[in-house]
Amino acid sequence: MLNCVTSKLTLLCHSRPPSSFINLRECVALFATPKTDFSTSSIKLVGAKDEPTRWLSYNDVIYPPQEPGEERRPAFVCHQKLNIKYSPKKMWYVASFVRGMSVDEALKQLPLVGRKGATIVKDTILEAQQLAIENHNVEFKTNLWIAESFCGKGPVIKGMRRHARMRMGEVMYRYCHYFVRLEEGTPPENYYYSWPKTGPALLAQWVDEVRDRKIQGSL
Repeated sequence: MLNCVTSKLTLLCHSRPPSSFINLRECVALFATPKTDFSTSSIKLVGAKDEPTRWLSYNDVIYPPQEPGEERRPAFVCHQKLNIKYSPKKMWYVASFVRGMSVDEALKQLPLVGRKGATIVKDTILEAQQLAIENHNVEFKTNLWIAESFCGKGPVIKGMRRHARMRMGEVMYRYCHYFVRLEEGTPPENYYYSWPKTGPALLAQWVDEVRDRKIQGSL
């Protein structure tokens, strides 16, 4: 079988111009290279100018001093993990799952989630918890909750996959970025919008919408 494929490649190379021969030789060399073992940790795929840096800049914000009677501003820490070899659509489920939980509750629940992204999210939360203690003056590491947790699309690397009869197919290697923000204090009772509304609340909302509407052509 190998001799047959080699003879076909040789015949194809002799019947094509030199430019096609170079491309074909590169394809054969690409197929011969072993696959890379991608780990779950972040790897550097793009330059520093292409990596998202805005999220970490929130850690450098300096707030003015608070008034004596003003409510204490809770500390927070933003953390991210870039270039994760995982689909952003799959990571979205895990990121939404831990949103609004306390850190201790999230660390208990994530090992029970049968997804690869759960391990990545758990490691990121632990790193953010350690940064909160060391750099952001948080006294108790258990007094933190997940205020924001979301993912973004990372670089997409296109590859080729061998098919029968010397044909090739396109394959996408997708990466994603994960972002998390831990805030000091206890999580709210209802993180998401409480639903369903009661009858009087729905009626009041409808009345407000009717009164705020604008009739076209009126004064």
